Formats: sequence, structure tokens, C-alpha cells
Amino acid sequence: MKAAFFREHGGPEKIEVGALPDPVPGPGAVRVRLKAAALNRLDIFVRDGIPGIAPALPHVMGSDGAGVVDGKGPGVTGLKDGDEVVLNPGVCCGGCEFCRMGEHSLCVAFRLIGEHLPGTFAQYVLVPAENAYPKPAGLSWEEAAAFPLTFLTAWRMLVTRARVLPGETLLIVGIGGGVATAALQIARLLGMTVFVTSGSPDKLARARMLGAEAGIDHSKADFAKEVRALTGKRGVDVVLDSVGKATWRKSIAAAARGGRLVTCGATTGPDPQTDLARIFWNQLTIYGSTMGTHGEFAAMLKTVGDGKLKPVVDAAYPLSRVREAMEILEEKRQFGKIVLRID
Repeated sequence: MKAAFFREHGGPEKIEVGALPDPVPGPGAVRVRLKAAALNRLDIFVRDGIPGIAPALPHVMGSDGAGVVDGKGPGVTGLKDGDEVVLNPGVCCGGCEFCRMGEHSLCVAFRLIGEHLPGTFAQYVLVPAENAYPKPAGLSWEEAAAFPLTFLTAWRMLVTRARVLPGETLLIVGIGGGVATAALQIARLLGMTVFVTSGSPDKLARARMLGAEAGIDHSKADFAKEVRALTGKRGVDVVLDSVGKATWRKSIAAAARGGRLVTCGATTGPDPQTDLARIFWNQLTIYGSTMGTHGEFAAMLKTVGDGKLKPVVDAAYPLSRVREAMEILEEKRQFGKIVLRID
């Protein structure tokens, strides 16, 4: 099969596009012939090398994908060759205490396609049968590949972890990436007022087109002070910050008394300055969040299938141009998702 992979960790120059053996599905697994795959910032981290995670080399990147079932291992029921599917990237053991509670992303053996397991930047990928869900009929292949990881992540952050309510206010720090644009749409669907930050006027304008109440250029202003000005000095009920080190202290300052902060990542570093006095005095709650459960994926997928949420695709490239696509992602020039056409 044709695939994009690396044989050693490093920069974009380490990515190769070439032939690898076709995978063969084992018990409980299906093989999916991919039509499209989407990039995530996780792909950069995996390529660069994540401490403590050593995937087998050569390693195929890519967590998101959509395609057709092309083969089944022993014991697979409910799927047949030719079924059009989208993939839930999170793989759990199914038997630990957290899986038995339905908290699949807390699984003690939780793994991600494209991080711990071979990914979707290839003509074929193997996934557990329960990770292949029916593709929403109204989406193109590019759109179907663009939403699973980011929409699932944003859904769990807002719906399950922060438990947002209609009429509440939300600040999204760093609009433009997949999780942030998904969170904006989900929050608006749930009846929230949303403020966003970015250093790009174009991204702020596009966010307002998606329903943001106001955009703050964080390259020119202290976004915590701006948020307090916009909310009558109150602050927002919820702050979604996955930027990390560069913004965390200001995110704390932007939260209202009794507010919540939720994070799923730290793109600028995991060791930010904090403000414990403000956290305890204002009685703030901080939630960490990673991916989501099968139940959350099904609920999110139904909402997408009903046309209430729609993934934002910035651009699509052939697999042969994966290096160029990844460089655009690294430079944060996209709004929404960058997609690879596989077929």
C-alpha cells in the first residue's frame, strides 16, 4: 500500500511517501480502505517524538480517517465489505475498571490510532470493529475525515467535563485549529455566548462568521482584560485553553468567580505559570480532558449526521503533498482542518 510514514523522529524532512505491506485484519478488527485522512497537531508531536511513546518503525501517522470496509477478521459482525465508515481514533481494552464504567478514554491501556498504532495516512488502516462508525451521508469524504478526533475532544470538554449550560459564556483561547473551531460550533449549538482569541485578524473574522460574539487579537492586547471589559468585569463561565504555557495565567484571570477552565493539550508547553491565589479565592475548577467515550462519539456523530454541526475544512491535498500540508499546520496558517486525499 501507499503510505506516508517516518523511519526516525525529526522534522518534516523525515516524512517519506512510499510502499508498505498491506495490513491483514486479525480477530475483531476490520481493514478500511481510506478515502481521506485529516491532520492533527498530534501528528507533529508524534513525528518529533513524544517522551515515553515508542511506536514501531516505520510509523504511519494520522488519527482521523474515513473510507470503506475492505476486509474483516474473525469474530467481526455488523459490518460488511463496502460499508462507508468514519473512525473513532481512541482504542481501549474493553475490560479494565474504567472501560467497564463506560469511561473508555480513561482506559489503563488507552491508545490512539496514529500515535501508538499505525495511522490513517495510508491506503489501508486496521481498527477494532467497534471503532468503525457509519459515515454521515451528507458529508463529503474530506468532511467525514475532518471531524472525529477534534469534535469528540471538544464535545467531551464542553458537554461532559465542563457541563456547560445555555446562556453561559465561553472563551476559546487560540481559534483556528480543529478543536477550537469544533468547540465554537458546539458551544453555539448549546446556546452559549462565545469569545475567541487569535493573533490573526482573518481567523477572528472567520470565527465571527461561525457565531463568535467577539474576537480579541491576543498579539495586541491582554485578552484577560479584554474579556473582563466585554463582560462588565465579570469574566466568563468557562475558558477552553489548550495553548498551555503561553496563555494559562491569563486564562485563569479571564474566568469568572466559580468559573471552570478546561484543557486537552498544551501546544506551547505543559509547565505554565499559574495563580493559585486566584484559583482558590475565586473558587475555580480546572478540568483535564482527553478524547472521549464510545457513547460520546455516538452522540456527537448523530449531531453531525443531523446537520447541526459541520466540520470546517481549510484545504485538501493529495497524500504525495503531506510534507507541505504538515508545514502549513506547523505554521498555524489554517482555519479548521487540513485533509489528505488518499484514494
